[in-house]
Amino acid sequence: MDYFADNAANWDDRARLHAEAGYGMSELIADPAAISTTVRRDLPYLGDLSGARVCHLQSHLGTDTVSLARLGAEQVVGLDLSGESVRRARTFATQAGSEDRVSFVQANVYDAREALDGEFDLVYTTIGVLCWLPDIASWARVVASLLKPGGRLFLRDDHPMAMTIGDDISRGFVIELPYFEQRAPITWLSEQSYVESAEGSAPLTAARNHQWSHSIGEVITAVLDAGLRLDAFEESWTAAWRIWPDAMEECEDGFRLKHGGENLPLQFLLSAHLP
Repeated sequence: MDYFADNAANWDDRARLHAEAGYGMSELIADPAAISTTVRRDLPYLGDLSGARVCHLQSHLGTDTVSLARLGAEQVVGLDLSGESVRRARTFATQAGSEDRVSFVQANVYDAREALDGEFDLVYTTIGVLCWLPDIASWARVVASLLKPGGRLFLRDDHPMAMTIGDDISRGFVIELPYFEQRAPITWLSEQSYVESAEGSAPLTAARNHQWSHSIGEVITAVLDAGLRLDAFEESWTAAWRIWPDAMEECEDGFRLKHGGENLPLQFLLSAHLP
């Protein structure tokens, strides 16, 4: 089975659904100084991007890509598996007035070195990214190949421990899904996405998608084995989205569990550099 073909079709459909829902694009178009919520949360870790070349892996509709350019990066290249995401991201970047410093390439993450020219000061990738990749060690080697000496990786993602919990928590928080990387994917069939559909939007027709788990240990080991040096690693009890809507409430840093938040990590961030 061609897992990537299924996922590309699924994300082509999600791109349409997310764009119809807004996805924060109109705010970024209206205000040339605005940056996305995701990038705003990462500001303390990104440092000065003035003149930097940035690679944004799994860039989707480009809201974070454009935001990185607005922080002073000289060039930001977004790469995504979905052709529809790339098409819409290019249109958005033009509408946001960032087409001179932002570009987009359609490619599989594992083909990024062949698809992109040159080396980068920063590889940026965040939220819901690693679960779409079957081999975390190969991913880390690709990241290392994209960085120039001294270049940095910044990763923020859902915590794999939280992702072992099933969607139905009426019986409590029960571990139902793998924590460690498995060869076979977890295959889902769903007409919904993580973004609430706009009124009148059709559900997803390419409903099949495939995801993989990667433990915290596997992620850190992959980064180190690829030749990067770890600068920071943090775990958080806040999430970027309502993983379990009835059990979570909005907070300053995103969303947290209403009860027992100290018992389960919901997110992690990792920063590393290539010596």
